[in-house]
Amino acid sequence: MLYRFVKILSRIVCLLPNSVRRVVGKALGSLCWQIVPRKRKKMAIENIMISLSMDQSQAAHIAKQSTTRFGNMFLEVLCMPKIKKDNIENYVQLEGREYLTEALSHGKGVVLATAHSDNWELLGAGLAMHGFPIVGVAQKQTNPEMDRFINEYRNMSGMEILYKSGVRDMVKVLSQGRIVGILMDQDAHRDGVMVEFFGRLASTAQGAAALARLKDAPIIPIFITENSDGTHTVIIHPTIWVEKTSNRDQDIFATTQQLTIIIEQHIRKYPHEWFWLHNRWKHTPPVN
Repeated sequence: MLYRFVKILSRIVCLLPNSVRRVVGKALGSLCWQIVPRKRKKMAIENIMISLSMDQSQAAHIAKQSTTRFGNMFLEVLCMPKIKKDNIENYVQLEGREYLTEALSHGKGVVLATAHSDNWELLGAGLAMHGFPIVGVAQKQTNPEMDRFINEYRNMSGMEILYKSGVRDMVKVLSQGRIVGILMDQDAHRDGVMVEFFGRLASTAQGAAALARLKDAPIIPIFITENSDGTHTVIIHPTIWVEKTSNRDQDIFATTQQLTIIIEQHIRKYPHEWFWLHNRWKHTPPVN
């Protein structure tokens, strides 16, 4: 039932002019901010104040922008059927394409390290429609009908999806010379490695570094940001190679820290686009 409803909603949204859709998305985003629990808002604002050295008013503004953008993001996902290979430039442009092309030329596959910033769904779809063989690593949705819907729309762009449990499949993808995209900016609980993020230790997913080290594959930090006209630009960074020594844990730690610094730099540049409502420092060790 939910799947059919969202599909019908998608058809309706696809009929709207982009300007109208953005107005509706802004209104929907404002509603999202209103229903966010007060405790969650407080957490986001405090983290912004600490991370970006802002006062409470500035931090509250960033937190609200970070949340309200989900209105447009949701409608952009519903509009995915409108985006095709022959019109992708009207929606998503690539900056630094040569870095990804060069990384693929080694024939070892590529690990993409990215973050929940701007519309990460368009990041994967944009790369796929620009001709890059990308496989995204995703969290399975708790609702099976929504899981079916979102994966159908991801596949529509030419992108394949693996769930986070499919480590062997990720290794296989790299062996085939394809791209594995990994979001690495959320709290990794006890499985993560503790690295500095905005001056505080944060449990961080080590999958990108571990996978790249295992397969001697290059890592490409990559992000997406929204332009003033509503289009998006994918920002592709130069290649990072994991230094492979006799100390595996140290190699993974060093690369994870390096990638986290790059993520932090991107967030500092576009703070309103990052997902501040997530409790990124949930497992930070207490200060003695």
